Amino acid sequence: MEKYAFRMVLKPGQLEEYKRRHDALWPELEAALRDAGVADYSIHYDPETHHLFAVLWRRDDHDMTALPSHPVVRRWWAYMADLMETHADDSPVETPLQTVFHLQ
Repeated sequence: MEKYAFRMVLKPGQLEEYKRRHDALWPELEAALRDAGVADYSIHYDPETHHLFAVLWRRDDHDMTALPSHPVVRRWWAYMADLMETHADDSPVETPLQTVFHLQ
């Protein structure tokens, strides 16, 4: 298993709606993530910066590179685009994060 972490930016005032939409995560999106090799996924919020910090664990043989072209992922991005910073194709602006400390 490999840990992958990244940062996104939520628009101010959108936290409750962001949480509401994730509480009702589409089963077909969950299936696509799991099929791609995601085993554990959490998103954390920093209220001072409106940054979202995502951490996920994925299989060594994951296929997350196919997710951006998956129809349900494209629909989810469009659904979430009004809440966060996105690119022109509605994909979230993501910044990969480097691990600088890990206690096991």
